[in-house]
Amino acid sequence: MDTKNFTDTTLRDAHQSLLATRMSTEEMKPALELLDEVGYNALEMWGGATFDVCIRFLNEDPWERLRTIRSKVKNTKLQMLLRGQNLVGYRNFPDDAVERFVELVAKNGIDIIRVFDALNDERNLMKSIEVAKRCGVHVQGSISYTVSPVHTVEYYLEFARKLVDLGVDSICIKDMAGLLTPKVAYQLVRELKKMFNLPVEVHSHCTTGLAPMAYTAAIEAGADILDTAIAPLSGGTSQPPVETFLYTYTSVMEDTHKRKVLAQLDEHFTKVREKHLKDDVSMKHINPQVLLAQIPGGMYSNMISQLKALNMEHKLDEVLEEVPRVRKDLGYPPLVTPTSQIVGVQAVMNVVKGGRYVTVIKEVKNYVKGLYGRPPVPLDPEFVKMILGDEKPIECRPADLLEPVLDKAKKEVGVLAENDEDLLIYVILGEVGRNFLKEKYQGRSGVDEELAEELQEVSEIPVYPA
Repeated sequence: MDTKNFTDTTLRDAHQSLLATRMSTEEMKPALELLDEVGYNALEMWGGATFDVCIRFLNEDPWERLRTIRSKVKNTKLQMLLRGQNLVGYRNFPDDAVERFVELVAKNGIDIIRVFDALNDERNLMKSIEVAKRCGVHVQGSISYTVSPVHTVEYYLEFARKLVDLGVDSICIKDMAGLLTPKVAYQLVRELKKMFNLPVEVHSHCTTGLAPMAYTAAIEAGADILDTAIAPLSGGTSQPPVETFLYTYTSVMEDTHKRKVLAQLDEHFTKVREKHLKDDVSMKHINPQVLLAQIPGGMYSNMISQLKALNMEHKLDEVLEEVPRVRKDLGYPPLVTPTSQIVGVQAVMNVVKGGRYVTVIKEVKNYVKGLYGRPPVPLDPEFVKMILGDEKPIECRPADLLEPVLDKAKKEVGVLAENDEDLLIYVILGEVGRNFLKEKYQGRSGVDEELAEELQEVSEIPVYPA
């Protein structure tokens, strides 16, 4: 193995999982050329929650962040995380928005798009994979890993077959909650390598303490790439530290120059983390309940933030117990955006409101209706009736019900959208995006307020998007 066998998550998932995605572009800049020197397979540095948080909390243009990083990173591939038909939002978007977004991602310098669907519903991946392939981007199809009565190795191999049939260039086992055991990691990687002539990458989190062991087993089974982070932003709800694996499996740590580069990165990101103590999840040890609740890092920090806002931090254990019950009700969805927020927020509501489903959030209703895709397990008809009444769930690909949005959005946002990148900020984030553009282009007018109200179907679930 060498540094080429590792993808660095420091600029995306690591701080998303540990620091509520609060690292700014300015905090990244001093490290970019150093990261480029390490020789990673790729830097995962965009997508996921970064798009939302840049706009909602940091007052940054995420497109500018992408261009800034691309200008400094000359030799290493740049990778983003795309939520399939959800893009970087929390609901399905029409095909015209997906097509333009992926085109702009490619134009601005992304080399690898890791695409996933929270429900492993291949219908929600078709359009983004098709467009990315047309744009010449490497498409990594992700298996959203979870544990349930239906999520067997055979289930995942069948889904991987669907990804390969869609034309993906590599496969990622995306274990967002750190539930992948060494035994399953070995079995799944070995079978994927037998069945498909494609690179296999493994992504996990240290939330439960299993990730380093799972990575070791994955290496033995023939995994090509592992996701790791620089030590100060590793562990806890983040990925394992790259230094540990470089020391164990490579001769990189004998390279004086590489050791110096890694030491400089360690020093820099230690200082960055110290600036974000307010948002730091500060997970000092694993929480055994997470093994049962199956909560990914970003979701865990999200729930803590929500409970703090309600002055109900003492209810955390009750919420952790409620999460698996809600997940079972919803057909065992893997807990990753947006299903992690849907299950997490409903679990919080069930606890703080003093009764299960006393208040049903809009997103749960839409999920049960089928607007997010096909649940892994058919839902109990009685539960469906309780949530929807006489309304019936849909059977088709959710995006087939969506009308094109870009032309309508152009009329709504007017001169506030200087280009299609601005337009997509508005389409994906609605009112939050429009307010950002107003501030970005202070003094401009021209928004059709009446038309704009029609677009405000954007989910506002997360306090801290995961």
